[in-house]
Amino acid sequence: MTIEIVVPVLPESVADAAVATWHKRPGDAVERDEIIVEIETDKVILEVPAVESGVLVEILEEEGATVLGQQVIGRLKAGAVAGEETKDKPAEVSEETVDASPAVRRLIAEKGLDASKIAGTGKNGLITKEDVEKALAPAAPAAKAPVAAPVVELQPGRSEKRVAMTRLRKRIAERLLEAKNSTAMLTTFNEINMKPIMDIRKQYKDVFEERHGIRLGFMSFYVKAVVEALKRYPEVNASIDGTDIVYHNYFDVSIAISTPRGLVTPVLRDCDTMSLADIEKNIRELALKGRDGKLSIEDLTGGNFTVTNGGVFGSLMSTPIINPPQSAILGMHKIQDRPMAVDGKVEILPMMYLALSYDHRLVDGKESVGFLVTVKELLEDPTRLLLDV
Repeated sequence: MTIEIVVPVLPESVADAAVATWHKRPGDAVERDEIIVEIETDKVILEVPAVESGVLVEILEEEGATVLGQQVIGRLKAGAVAGEETKDKPAEVSEETVDASPAVRRLIAEKGLDASKIAGTGKNGLITKEDVEKALAPAAPAAKAPVAAPVVELQPGRSEKRVAMTRLRKRIAERLLEAKNSTAMLTTFNEINMKPIMDIRKQYKDVFEERHGIRLGFMSFYVKAVVEALKRYPEVNASIDGTDIVYHNYFDVSIAISTPRGLVTPVLRDCDTMSLADIEKNIRELALKGRDGKLSIEDLTGGNFTVTNGGVFGSLMSTPIINPPQSAILGMHKIQDRPMAVDGKVEILPMMYLALSYDHRLVDGKESVGFLVTVKELLEDPTRLLLDV
């Protein structure tokens, strides 16, 4: 029995996707529930498992091809054994070798084209459906042909590598430009003495890990301080919808996480009800899912405010970009020993810069500075987080 391999139903906000990676090639044995192919959208990676054990007999869409939800991209012979001939093996379009997928080879045969005269633009020179359509289209008038950029020859010993942007990277680029062009973004700065929190971590880190099974990090303190500040400055927890301001009476905080595919911002929901241990566990879970490409649309949807920690990479100061439609983002940075004046004396203290980027259409300077000062005060005196003062 031949089973069609189809693209999963795409999320409502995703128009199309791309074939990211085939883990099997035609003729390879496949076990039930084994991942055959990965489909990449501009948000998440969708894994397509085998519904039955058998042999992969045909790939209709190669890596890099654009596909739609429920589109057939391959066929599996259920119950077959690798190395044996399968009755449902598709017939060759022609005896000559054509560097294209079976679907494209059939299209070439139907249109009566000479495959040797079609330039392949796919991976490793693969002929794509677009290449065939281009070969069928009449040549554009020479006068309207775009002027090609001059080819610059590289000097001996130099080389270049051209790689197509992933869908996630394209989406990140679009979102960053959208934020820059559609918001009145401004950034304000402050600094924090991190010694009180570092002393708490040093004193209780072993007991905390033994009790909760997770390390006590800085992010849980940051999130707790942010939630308390959002309660006092609701404009920072709001968003603009057309000509309306939407005030959110809940506290969903997006956490910026660097993954092999790019920067993502999964959401911690109802942070006001979480303990420090809950926050640390949820951040770790989201980080692991991001690393393994397991984040779902639900993990990435929503969020009223974003926290990003460039300090883990050594950043001393930056101006983070707002994550639309949110109105603000808080950037944390590297903790570095610096000489500070304390009661008329110079002391060496672990200091960290804070940066709050905000949409000036919604958040005024008074609210933005007040929010940042509140975060600073709560982190410099963590007892205030417990006493709500």
